[in-house]
Amino acid sequence: MTIQTRRERERAERERLIVTAARELAEAEGWGAVTTRRLAHRIEYSQPVLYSHFKGKGAIMAAVAVQGCADFAAEMRAARTGAGSPRETLAAVGGAYTTFARRRPALYDAMFTLAVDLPFATPEAPAALREAFGELLQAVRPIVAEGEDTGLLTETYWAGLHGLVTLMRSGRLPEEAHEQRLALLIGHLVPPGTN
Repeated sequence: MTIQTRRERERAERERLIVTAARELAEAEGWGAVTTRRLAHRIEYSQPVLYSHFKGKGAIMAAVAVQGCADFAAEMRAARTGAGSPRETLAAVGGAYTTFARRRPALYDAMFTLAVDLPFATPEAPAALREAFGELLQAVRPIVAEGEDTGLLTETYWAGLHGLVTLMRSGRLPEEAHEQRLALLIGHLVPPGTN
């Protein structure tokens, strides 16, 4: 192993350590608690070391969002491929989406709510972002009517899921009716009795 290879490996490991620490701290105490000072202390490196990897908290949040999108894509894929009919697929993906947001609220916020410096919905978007959207698109593709735009219908389904989750998390919609709302959303996309 060359010195250069070892340095690259160590640098990548430090970046993973920083991102993991930020993600854990955000989940435990919220994004307001994530500071470069606290991260440096937590990972036992100096703040200049953090800045040698990331320009600041925003760049760290963006890295967390990218990592989160990879996790999200995997969970959506598992839900999608484990379902049967298009209706069951949308229900399974919608359920997995809600579970992800409940289980990882700070990660969800970094991915879909907070301002992060990432190009969304462009060819320049990181692969993990495109993959996450691609899983939603694959769930929606079987219900697209002739002449409809698959991407726009996927965005509409995603917006519905995001709106339900966000309003429920903020207490503006009661949680106990979430399954009914999700069923209504899916029922209007794929009417009962439709395969």
